[in-house]
Amino acid sequence: MMQHTVTAFDDDLADLSQKIAMMGGLAERSLGDAISALSRNDSALAERVISGDREIDRLERELEENAILTLARRQPVARDLREVMAAIKISADLERIGDLAKNIAKRALVIDTRSLAKSVIYGLEHMSETTLKQLHDVLDSYGNHNTELALKVWERDAEIDAMYTSIFRELLTYMFEDPRSITSSTHLLFAAKNIERIGDHATNIAETIHFLVTGESLNDERPKGDTTPSLGIQAVANRSDDNT
Repeated sequence: MMQHTVTAFDDDLADLSQKIAMMGGLAERSLGDAISALSRNDSALAERVISGDREIDRLERELEENAILTLARRQPVARDLREVMAAIKISADLERIGDLAKNIAKRALVIDTRSLAKSVIYGLEHMSETTLKQLHDVLDSYGNHNTELALKVWERDAEIDAMYTSIFRELLTYMFEDPRSITSSTHLLFAAKNIERIGDHATNIAETIHFLVTGESLNDERPKGDTTPSLGIQAVANRSDDNT
């Protein structure tokens, strides 16, 4: 009976891990496709990203339901309990990443990036590539319970913040110099903020993995490289992102 219980719990954990892997793969693809849709003015691809977010949402609901059943049936403690709670927290971060990628895709449907400065588009693409690397690495660290890799992700968050600051300032310059660019530049500012927040969620996952493996929280202050001034447009961007 004891062996059966242990095996059943291991099966439950394997199912949770598999769903995290599926959600992670979909989230990575959604971000990559959303940026491609934005830079190439590909409305069909943007629509696929938007509709594909429902699958990420479905997986998160299934994972949460399964995790709650596991807690009720197995009543795990210590490391086993952390495994289940970590899966719930990570799935929530991945669901939010899917929402943010969907927001970027929505921007791709309403602006024509061909009229914008190439340097801003290249900056967004580079920022997205860095964020995708962060997301890929943190998902690997979860699969392997690799705290060293998780800490590297945590420490590199400031790089994405610095990229966002650079894009933010460049877009403000365009808006001041040419009021006709305000609408398109604002949409790109929202997209850049979405990418920056995806980086934050990857960092959240890194912190969860560290606690999962060690049982200890990261007490150091999270590295931040965002030095953008507190302007009204920034607050509007944050509110817009929360209304998914």
